[in-house]
Amino acid sequence: MDVVIVESPAKAKTINKYLGKNYEVIASFGHVRDLPAKDGSVDPEADFKMLWETDAKAAKRLAEIAALVKDADRVVLATDPDREGEAISWHVLEVLRNKKVLKDKPVQRVVFNAITKDSILEAMRHPREIDQSLVEAYLARRALDYLVGFNLSPVLWRKLPGAKSAGRVQSVALRLVCDRELEIEKFVTREYWSLVAHLRTAKDAPFLARLVGADGKKIQRLDIGAGAEAEAFKAALETAAFTVKSVEAKPARRNPSAPFTTSTLQQEASRKLGMAPETTMRVAQKLYEGVDLGGETVGLITYMRTDGVDVAPEAISATRAVIGAEFGKNYVPDVPRKYTVKAKNAQEAHEAIRPTDSARLPKDVAQFLQTDQARLYELIWTRLVASQMESALLERTTVDIEAKAGARTLDLRATGQVVRFDGFLKLYQEGRDDEAEDEESGRLPAMSEGESCKKDSIEATQHFTEPPPRYTEATLVKRMEELSIGRPSTYASTLAVLRERDYVKLEKKRLIPEDKGRLVTAFLEGFFGRYVGYDFTADLEGQLDRISNAEIDWKQVLRDFWGDFSLAVGGAMELRTTDILENLNELLGPHIFPEKADGSSPRACPACAAGQLSLKLGKFGAFIGCSNYPECKFTRTLSDRGEQGEGARPGVKVLGENPDNGLEITLRDGRFGAYVQEGEPATKEDKPRRSSLPATLKPDDVTLDKALTLLSLPREVARHPDTGEAILAGIGRYGSYVQHKKTYANLSKDDDVLEIGGNRAIDLIMTKEAGGGRGKAGGEMKTFGDHPQGGAIALKAGRFGPYLAWGKVNATLPKGTDLQTLTLEDAVKIVDAKAAGAPSDGRLLGEHPDGGPIAARPGRFGAYVSWNKVNATLPKSMTLETITLEEAIRLIEDRIASGGGKPVKKKAAAKKPAAKKATAKKAENAEADEAETDEKPKKPAVKKAPAKKPAAKKKIEDSDDTPF
Repeated sequence: MDVVIVESPAKAKTINKYLGKNYEVIASFGHVRDLPAKDGSVDPEADFKMLWETDAKAAKRLAEIAALVKDADRVVLATDPDREGEAISWHVLEVLRNKKVLKDKPVQRVVFNAITKDSILEAMRHPREIDQSLVEAYLARRALDYLVGFNLSPVLWRKLPGAKSAGRVQSVALRLVCDRELEIEKFVTREYWSLVAHLRTAKDAPFLARLVGADGKKIQRLDIGAGAEAEAFKAALETAAFTVKSVEAKPARRNPSAPFTTSTLQQEASRKLGMAPETTMRVAQKLYEGVDLGGETVGLITYMRTDGVDVAPEAISATRAVIGAEFGKNYVPDVPRKYTVKAKNAQEAHEAIRPTDSARLPKDVAQFLQTDQARLYELIWTRLVASQMESALLERTTVDIEAKAGARTLDLRATGQVVRFDGFLKLYQEGRDDEAEDEESGRLPAMSEGESCKKDSIEATQHFTEPPPRYTEATLVKRMEELSIGRPSTYASTLAVLRERDYVKLEKKRLIPEDKGRLVTAFLEGFFGRYVGYDFTADLEGQLDRISNAEIDWKQVLRDFWGDFSLAVGGAMELRTTDILENLNELLGPHIFPEKADGSSPRACPACAAGQLSLKLGKFGAFIGCSNYPECKFTRTLSDRGEQGEGARPGVKVLGENPDNGLEITLRDGRFGAYVQEGEPATKEDKPRRSSLPATLKPDDVTLDKALTLLSLPREVARHPDTGEAILAGIGRYGSYVQHKKTYANLSKDDDVLEIGGNRAIDLIMTKEAGGGRGKAGGEMKTFGDHPQGGAIALKAGRFGPYLAWGKVNATLPKGTDLQTLTLEDAVKIVDAKAAGAPSDGRLLGEHPDGGPIAARPGRFGAYVSWNKVNATLPKSMTLETITLEEAIRLIEDRIASGGGKPVKKKAAAKKPAAKKATAKKAENAEADEAETDEKPKKPAVKKAPAKKPAAKKKIEDSDDTPF
């Protein structure tokens, strides 16, 4: 028997079907070793010796692999065809050697670009050795990332409170976003005017012509800079006679774009599908590893991490056949198109991302795919097919028109474009990041030289130049690739880290740097400028590429880097706080100290007028304070740039007046956050009406109407069904709440105190009054009747909301359930679904390899996956809608390996639940606790343990703060 080792179980399952009984295909579940996050994992003093660590999850998998290899005839390493894949194979091989299970067994490496039967069998016929040059390139990259991150991040923690981390590529990508923001802030708007004549031909056909010259001089876009000048040109054109001076029509061709690389796929999926790069790669991974198409598992696309644009000859032939069948012979070019890559060192998997079979049309496979999978497959298929279609044939027409106005001669130009043959445009047109006005998109009417034109009107339009746009994820990926920063395979994870660290935020698809991100960038530019430089980072990438080509020694690259970098780190540790702050004041000046309209010093303190504003470092991060502290205690946040009129009060924004009493309504910065206030206190003893902002409302979104609503709190939202008394909604010291008499219930993060309705408020109060709510589980609220299989179904108050109890089955109510209209029939459906293993609010992903259903659920503190009492929170990069079974298995394995839970063997379920009521209060509480797992991940149920096992006694809340 031959053992074949791959990364993922999905890949293993597909390949096993192709190879037959003489092969055993097993997955390593990705990387099996990594550098532990501690000092000495890479030791420069020992010639960069690297200490690798195997975690508990990987150790279990490696033990299974070693057991199979021990009795195998041959070992085949079939991981992905790139550096990461080569590294995984190398790691597995090193572990197997250390376990001494290989002996004299042959070990071979095979690579394939697509998971299809032909590709797999062809790869097995051509094995090779592990490529040591690719492994060394991986080792150098991993060592560099460790040395930068592990040495630079502590500098940030000590010198810049609130900063979380720095990275070799991450920090440079962040600098790109911050530099663009600085460009925008420094941008000076410039006024300009354009003049357009609405004309008609001799045959009365309308068209537009723009002013491009006057009196023998060309007029460029920004040349007319004042309204008076524009009006002078307009007056001349109003009296001018218009004659066609020349007509020129030129043919043009537009060629299709090359098939997708990793980078261009991420860009286009972002533009056309709105997918984040990380989502794109996750969906592409699934399409590559295989999808069940009516009983047959097939890899639908080739390997998705590639710099290459080449396509296999047989794939080109198949694609040309599809074009002929679907669009006609006119759309098939005489000669197949050949594309070449522009990257300096495109390597790894050289073929472009394409469908494994072009004849597998998107409409034919859509029924077997999830929505995102179908959309991405169609995009990849369309791009490949379009890349082999005939060019589009265009005709661009330019008409120059002379306007005579007395002694003056003005020049106008009309342009147009028509498509003579659509070619590949019939199927596909590449997206653009920033749509510009297309002046050549229209067709011009027929005109001839010397023809007179009639004037309808003259239009003078004022414009203002705009700053460069903020990066989208697509344009940032494109810019990183242009600058050779990082590898395309790492772009998705780099952008995800920037968001998770709160260094950038995504608004309207644009990346905006947070203050924290700008501080980190300014600090690194000031004291580690070389290492966040674009040229330096690109040069280092070039050296890594040369290592992969066996051109230079990888350890020499590390020696050259470490010598200067270690000195820079040591020097930064010795920096005084005042030096750091002055440097940051200089670099961030345009952002935190914008120029004032009156020309006064932007750093003058608005409170005391004598002190200077400067960055200050506090326990929770940076802020702006006065140099005259403690005499002057003026402070503000970095985001509050002091953009107020003359005489404005620091930290105070006037929203308007209360129409009922004429008192001023203001938004203010407080010690514990923003709040709104009515009027000003006449004496120190007076307390004006104030209200904090709810978590759902940002300070920038506060209007006069919303402020008045907040100040009117608490407000009545419903009447209690039993007492008839008011249920109020308000904001208190600990957040938003609803209240009935002396009963208070906190609102969840999904509830808005300004908009909460009566039904929801009643549910919260009744749950709380029944003994439920945060902190404890309550008793029975209502009995619906008996289940068809026997036993009563009751509504109970749970710790995190009401739930249904039927025997040993506890089911959380789906969001939005109205307790007042819930019927026995509805309750039966909910508990039956729960008994069958389906989540009451979420989705069933499939079976775990060890048995038992895996479900993805929304929780009180974020979405999570659950299996057999083990719960694992989803990282920010995953959602309930997109997480796959394989990803869920990995999260659960990680959770178990970290000690966060152990799978519990389920008892055989009884056919009918016990109809007798539980007499012990302890049993009732246990049922309530079990129901709570539908709302929030918690540690698996553990019997009372001896004192030496305190972990079993942790509260449920503790598990939600654990990073996964």
